[in-house]
Amino acid sequence: MISNRKLLFSITAIILSVYFLFLGLSKAKGFFAPLITAVILSLVVLPLSKRLENFMKRPLAALLNSLLLFVISIGFMTLISFQIRSFTEDWPKIQETMKPKIEQLKTFALEHTPLESKDIKEAQNNSSIKDARISERVTTFISKLSSFIANYLLTFVYVFFLLNYRHIFRNFLLRIMPDKKKNTVETIISKSAKVAPQYLIGKLMLMALLAVLYSVGLGISGVNNFILVSVIAALLTLIPYVGNVIGFTMAVAFGFLSSGDITVLIGIALTFTITQFVESYVLQPYVVGDRVDVHPFFVILVVILGNMVWGILGMILAIPIMGILTVVLLHINELRPLGILLSKQGFDNNK
Repeated sequence: MISNRKLLFSITAIILSVYFLFLGLSKAKGFFAPLITAVILSLVVLPLSKRLENFMKRPLAALLNSLLLFVISIGFMTLISFQIRSFTEDWPKIQETMKPKIEQLKTFALEHTPLESKDIKEAQNNSSIKDARISERVTTFISKLSSFIANYLLTFVYVFFLLNYRHIFRNFLLRIMPDKKKNTVETIISKSAKVAPQYLIGKLMLMALLAVLYSVGLGISGVNNFILVSVIAALLTLIPYVGNVIGFTMAVAFGFLSSGDITVLIGIALTFTITQFVESYVLQPYVVGDRVDVHPFFVILVVILGNMVWGILGMILAIPIMGILTVVLLHINELRPLGILLSKQGFDNNK
């Protein structure tokens, strides 16, 4: 009876601890999100930084890598903003093209559903935004934009300091560990540092191949700016699962909504269906492969959890963080069963 109470107490304590941990991470997003992002980015450019340090001092190498990441991020945001501007310019044409189809949809809804004309009119009236709400939304947007810019710039400052003073953090970990554990800590540090760059290299190769496949399919389908749309759709695969949905929606917006041609929609659907099949069963296993040792089941779970905690950023960071955590768990004897549970090797060994 006493042992059962202890077990129940332990399980309850673990559940509450996990809940408050993620609740705290969610509330402290403004502090932890740029810091964790900087840690992952630092690991990604660490091999390049080490090579540059053969020709220059470490602070200069760290500064150049920070600037390189900043320029790449600016380029990505420029691509997105160009696409948004193009969509805004095409919006009047899209409205004109889709107007007859919207009317057909309303007629179908009135004939085949319990909806009445007054219900549709009420929905349209409710969707109209009042001037006061516009002012409130503008204020909220400016506040969020200011916070984003501050965290965005702070991330690259963190990257510089992490690269420049990385030996301090390494020595700290080694000093607080017993001598018999130092070899294990060295192994964990070495393997953990390789997870993020290996994942990124595999992802970059995968995105390049996907961009080619998307370009061919969307070009044949007749999508406007199909090369740019294909590149952005490929880049969005950094966001697991959800990125593919966003890419498909964007292609539909620039293809079907602009032309109103049903054959374009069919072509887009076929392009994304075939490409996703090739990605899942051909490219993903052979290009990305075992670069991150996390089982797909737990990949889905951590992506959902990352979205709940930090939104899109959490979804992007979820896989490399999980890969690093798995490496750590596999090299700690007491926690090794958890590492085996999370890794693909653990599942493969039980076949």
